[in-house]
Amino acid sequence: MVYVSLRKSNCTTAEIEKIVASCQKNNAPLDITGVLLYSETNFIQYLEGDAKTILSLYDQIKTDPRHEQVRMICYGPVSERSFPSWHMATKAISHNELAFRTDITAQDKQTFKQLLTGQAQSDSRALMLLKKFFEPATQPVKA
Repeated sequence: MVYVSLRKSNCTTAEIEKIVASCQKNNAPLDITGVLLYSETNFIQYLEGDAKTILSLYDQIKTDPRHEQVRMICYGPVSERSFPSWHMATKAISHNELAFRTDITAQDKQTFKQLLTGQAQSDSRALMLLKKFFEPATQPVKA
């Protein structure tokens, strides 16, 4: 599942550190893995695990006071996990300088901006873009 949300202005860096610590502690026993990207104004998160567990977690996220306008972008089964050992990896991003770990096309940049604004994407497209933030750098980082 991929969702996006607006980051409330009272959600400080310390609050984000609490979110990550909570994910890393609580996700392992639930067998949930994924990644969280955040900016000054947005969150975008990809979660993998049991469907019922993911939907239950999503219900909790929707009521979290650090988020607003939580929108599910895509949801569906996967044949294998993309982040099997990451109970929650995280990365801060800037809307002005999107730093992907591999080359990215102008179309990919546009698609990612659409993700951030809550426009639905195919599961494979959303996942491909999120992976680009976390893949080992094989080429210079492009902004």
